Formats: sequence, C-alpha cells, structure tokens
Amino acid sequence: MKIRHFALATALILATAALSTTGAESAPKENWIGAWGFVPTPLPPGVTPPPANLGQVEPLSMPAAAAAGTPPLLDNPGRVPVENPASAPYNVTVRQLVRVAVAGDRVRLRFTNEEGSDVLALGAVHVAAAGPDGGIVAGSDHVVTFNGNRSVIIPASAPLLSDAVEMKVEPLERLVISIHVPGVAPRGGHSLFQYVSGSAGDETAAPQLPHQSLMRLTSMVSQVEVDSPAATAAIVTLGDSITEGAQSTANAFRGWPDRLAERLAAAHSKWSVVNAGIGGNRLLRYGTGPNALARLDRDVFSVSGVKAIILLEGINDIGRGFYPPTEPVTALGLEAADKQIVERAHAKGIKVYGATLTPYKGAHYFMPEGETVREAYNQWIRTSGTFDGVVDFAPSVADKADPTAFAPAFNLNDRLHPNDAGYQAMADAIDLGLFK
Repeated sequence: MKIRHFALATALILATAALSTTGAESAPKENWIGAWGFVPTPLPPGVTPPPANLGQVEPLSMPAAAAAGTPPLLDNPGRVPVENPASAPYNVTVRQLVRVAVAGDRVRLRFTNEEGSDVLALGAVHVAAAGPDGGIVAGSDHVVTFNGNRSVIIPASAPLLSDAVEMKVEPLERLVISIHVPGVAPRGGHSLFQYVSGSAGDETAAPQLPHQSLMRLTSMVSQVEVDSPAATAAIVTLGDSITEGAQSTANAFRGWPDRLAERLAAAHSKWSVVNAGIGGNRLLRYGTGPNALARLDRDVFSVSGVKAIILLEGINDIGRGFYPPTEPVTALGLEAADKQIVERAHAKGIKVYGATLTPYKGAHYFMPEGETVREAYNQWIRTSGTFDGVVDFAPSVADKADPTAFAPAFNLNDRLHPNDAGYQAMADAIDLGLFK
C-alpha cells in the first residue's frame, strides 16, 4: 500500500509540475522598454507651488513669492522661461505630445508626483495617435486605467505606473496623452510646451481641445514604456539643456537624442532612446534640479531596459564656476564625478559613453579660465580609457577656424546651444557601432 501511495503522490507532483510549466509557457512574455522620458524637478527656491485645490473651479490666490515668477535658466537666457505659477491652470485638460523611439504592442505610462508635496488627482487619462496641433487621429483613442480605475490619486513625492494599454505603436510615432486635472495642474522647475484646454472639465476624449493654448508646464508623464517585440535595450542620454534640446524647434523632436533615435530606427536597431536632459543641470552642484550624481538612480537606473548611458555634463559647472568665480571647478573634479557614474553604472551592467563638451566661446558665462578646464576635461574623456566608448561631440559643431566657438551654421544666437542643424550634426557624430 505504501508503494501505491508513493506512486500516486509522485504522479500528482509530476502532473502539477507539468501544468505549471504549461501555464508559464502560455503566459505572454512582457518586454517593457523605455521609449520616451522627461525629468521632473522642483520649483526654484522662493517659489511656492499652488495647493491641490481638488475639484475647485474658481482660481486660487497665489502667494506673493509665486506671483513674482521665476528667473530664466542661467545656462540658457534665450529660452522661454517657466510660466508664472500664479497662472497655473485648474480643472482643465492638459494634452502632452510625446514620440516613442521604438515599436510596441502595448504602452504603459509612468506618471510623476515626485516633486509634489500634496497628492495629485488625475480625473481621466487618454492616449492616442497624434494629429496636427495636439489633435487625436480618429479611431486611435484609448482610455488609460490604473488598477482598472479611470481616475487615480498619486501620493505626494511618488511616481505611478498605469495599466498596460493595448495599443500598437510604430518607431518614432507621435502620441498625445490627454490628462484631466480636477484641481490645479502641478508646477515644477523643468517644463515643456503642452496644450491646455480653454474650457473647464474633462475634455480628454475631444478630437481637438476647445480654445486650446500652448503653455510651458511641468510634465505629469515622466516616461512612456512600450512592450516591444523587437527592442531589447534603452540608451539614456544624461545631460543638461544641450541634451534636453534647448533652442531646437518646440515639439518637433529635433534634439540630438531625437535625431539619434531616428538614426537607430533607420538602421533597424534594437535600441531605444530616453532623454534625461535638464536645462541648467550640473555634475557637481545643484543647478536646475539635483546634480547628475544625485539623480542617477531615479532618472537613469529606473528606466526600463536601460543598458547604456551617453553622458554629456559639465558645461554649466564650468560656466558657473568662473562667472562669477564663486563656485570654482577643476577638470579633476569633473573627472572624479564621471568615474563615480561609471562605477555605479557598471555595477548594474550598464555601459557609459563619455561625450565631449561642445564649444561655448561667446556664451554669456564664457571665461578663458573655463575654456582651459573644458579642453583639459575633453582630452581626458577622449584618452583616459574610463568610458566604454567616446562620443566626440565637440568637433562636430565647432568652427573650423576657431574650435573654441560654435560654427555659425550651427548656432544662431547664444553661442551655447545648437540649432536644429547643430543637433543633427551632433547625432551624426555618434558611432552606431557602439550599440550592437
């Protein structure tokens, strides 16, 4: 009898194991890859964010500090400054334009309230293929849910992932994400152009937002991920305004990371690109948002599928270190920060490609002493062997007659940020052989 019982028990165990294996094989395999990104940052010092004001339609009176507005970013005096927090929209639909770098069968949105001190309520969210001027392509609209619910409250200081949306997307496809905010839209120090409805209430399903305006607001979406059948890895571009794409055509995706994504797509690469640039950012000190070392875990390592970093940081450390000379910086200090980033990335199996700093002679904070640091730092990036590879941006946009300055064709005004053609030249300087 004992033998019979043992044989029966063994048969049951084997049958259960077979069922488990069959179930595991039949379950769909997910392959989430970061396909678009935005980095949230806090408001500048002295500016008070508006309270949540959930469900209230009447405008709030803002504190005097908020009404004073915010200064333009120091590394980019020509940029459109962040909107005055006193004009934060309330009980409206905000529509954000994004472009995914790779194809996928499903999409998932990562929302951010990481810089918020109060809860953030989302009344409704939709995602669709983008038509002209923030419109929705007919038949492409999808409702976004959160644990099956159409509305959600995001806790203070937290991110939140949406449910997966069954929506096929193509490489470089533009999407619009429509968000109804029943309270006051959040404000941060890092912003981008978004469409805002001129009517109160939920307009997330509207083909075109009524009486819309274009405003600079902080993004409530910090990442778009795709469940990709082909892409296997993501490149995160870590940098300042030159990585963010300052001075390029607004909402046209013409920064160098965007152009790199286009080159990779044309080559049928398995790599995606996620932009983690912040205008005004620095390696060693607080600029706009925390320094690169402080934000590495949240803004880079959290990206789904990240396998490589292109690091372009340091020009703001140099510029603000010598003009005025109150925050001195040396090439050795920048190099030490880079080594830390490489060590921490390598511990996670992520490669780091060092990028040389582009010229800045004639920029508002140019000083000869700073140029000496830039040249020494660039030489170290090229020759030290610290990185897994080098992206030599500097000569790609430099004036051949004076390599310390931008070529006139690649910079129209501030001698610091490339124009659309300059960003294209930078992207063309990247060896796609680095990403095999």
